Amino acid sequence: MGRKARVAVTRDLFDAEGKSVSPGPGPSILDKMTDVGWDKFQEYLTEVSTEQTHGFDMVISFAPYWTRQTLSASPLLLSIHRGGVGYDMVDVPACTDAGVALFIIPAAVRRPVATGIMAMMLALATRLRLKDIVTRAGKWDDGRKKYPGIGLMGKTLGSIGVGNIGHDLFRLAKPFGMKHIAYDPYITQDAIKDTDVQLVDMDTVLSQSDFVNVSCPLSEKTRHLVGGKELKKMKPTAYIINTSRGPVIDEAALVKALKEDWIAGAGIDVFEQEPASADNPLFKLENVIVTPHSIAMTDEFYITMWELIAEQIRQMIDGKKPATLVNPEVWDKPEFQNKLKKFHQEMK
Repeated sequence: MGRKARVAVTRDLFDAEGKSVSPGPGPSILDKMTDVGWDKFQEYLTEVSTEQTHGFDMVISFAPYWTRQTLSASPLLLSIHRGGVGYDMVDVPACTDAGVALFIIPAAVRRPVATGIMAMMLALATRLRLKDIVTRAGKWDDGRKKYPGIGLMGKTLGSIGVGNIGHDLFRLAKPFGMKHIAYDPYITQDAIKDTDVQLVDMDTVLSQSDFVNVSCPLSEKTRHLVGGKELKKMKPTAYIINTSRGPVIDEAALVKALKEDWIAGAGIDVFEQEPASADNPLFKLENVIVTPHSIAMTDEFYITMWELIAEQIRQMIDGKKPATLVNPEVWDKPEFQNKLKKFHQEMK
């Protein structure tokens, strides 16, 4: 056998001491692959530098950004394996131009995020956060009398986006006896025939739902898709949940809507600026549940993530094209094929 495949892992997947933060085997799953050698980036940079990629065939990446500058001088790099489903932090056209394949792992994210959305909906419906606060403060009667929850039977769950995660959300919500509606211009009714979801327009989702879930990727079309005008269409008793990307909702408009009681509350896992600053006005509101873009980070997610990425790497080594390729047009580009051919020759 020739040389091993050289794989790097971005530093954000390790703690300050260099230990993996992933439950389960984590990157050590790569140790089982005798034709793979891996190492971690020595430091975390918000934007991956060209120097960090030097000498590596593949990089497993989670948090950092990949820009055209990053990819401008990475002649050996074959692929980026992103530990998630969103790829707004990666310049996809720059990847294609540089002959770099970008892979994601939708199957690892689907159930953990859908479960997280359900957890937020249930916590908002039961007013769990407020009950916890007053109970700890010894205000027993306040917890019992001032903060009644709402039942879900007969309520309407709406989703802006009903793809991978939204689809699974409605499956999980079936036993609660809710009406299900969704807006998604890229999905047909036939594609969700295994659920009881009715496709409607966005205004209907906003105006009729008691819980509005946002599950769509960030793009120029979806940036501030939900702003003040949209929030005013919601019921004053309704809640909105966003686990997709922060900029899909106009955060300033959301703060105003929550302060002025246009809506009853929100569950927010993602923010316009991340990490969110400690003085973010959302943090001061009692009718909001916030989490640090981490609702999907369960043992289930991490274990599946590493299994799927290891499978992608195995397929690349074996000359097969993994199914979760974000930029399929790169595969037949001479720049990519020449690198892939050289890689396979050196591996023999």
